Amino acid sequence: MINVAIYAFASVIIVSFISLIGIFALSLNQKFLNRSVFLLVSLAVGALFGDAIIHLIPEAFSRIQNPAIVSLFILIGIISFLILEKFLRWRHSHGHDCEYNGCDNEKSDAIKPIGPLIIASDGLHNFIDGIIIGVSYLISIEIGIATTVAIILHEIPQEISDFALLIHAGFSKIKALALNFISAFSAVVGTIVVFVFGTTTESFVPIMIAFAAGGFLYIAGSDLVPEIHKTSNLKKSLQQFATIIIGIGIMFALLLFEI
Repeated sequence: MINVAIYAFASVIIVSFISLIGIFALSLNQKFLNRSVFLLVSLAVGALFGDAIIHLIPEAFSRIQNPAIVSLFILIGIISFLILEKFLRWRHSHGHDCEYNGCDNEKSDAIKPIGPLIIASDGLHNFIDGIIIGVSYLISIEIGIATTVAIILHEIPQEISDFALLIHAGFSKIKALALNFISAFSAVVGTIVVFVFGTTTESFVPIMIAFAAGGFLYIAGSDLVPEIHKTSNLKKSLQQFATIIIGIGIMFALLLFEI
């Protein structure tokens, strides 16, 4: 059991450090990074829609016999993130003493509500990954290793997208990197939960997966797609569309590594 725990926690720590992939952006010129963010936001749209529809939702349906429960928790996820964003926007407006429609689109240095939404949704997603890794290692070390590899391959495009969205939300590169890393470390908490409560935690995984899928659908559709519509230039719009397709394509390609 000690060997299993060592393997499990080593794996989940490696997965958490994948969040530091955004560190390469620290060496990039800020002007170049700002020009590239509109494409990275488009990549995130494809990745979030793709992850929710290609991976999370089918996985939740495959684990629960009653499909209505999955549908219910997807909707609960969407509504929960709607409420959370409403609360964040209310706090943001209140903090700037704005009345309804009375603000000039907030201050340029203000953090957009999508920043905390990304941190919350990614934290939940990583927590679920930690549970899945822990449960896999309790089954066997071989299955645990295979699961870890699949999650690592899945996390790379996800973490790049998350880092870009935190930059887009108004965080500095250093702060975005730090917040992304803290969010990623919730995977370790997920694995701890498994070793404390055992495989019984696996029964809650499908519900959390469905909830996370709803959050991803909300963020992509409600926050990111409207951002894409702000670009009217034909060349940039075509680049955005191509990048969305690339994000979806990456999620389809990752099906090859599903267990």
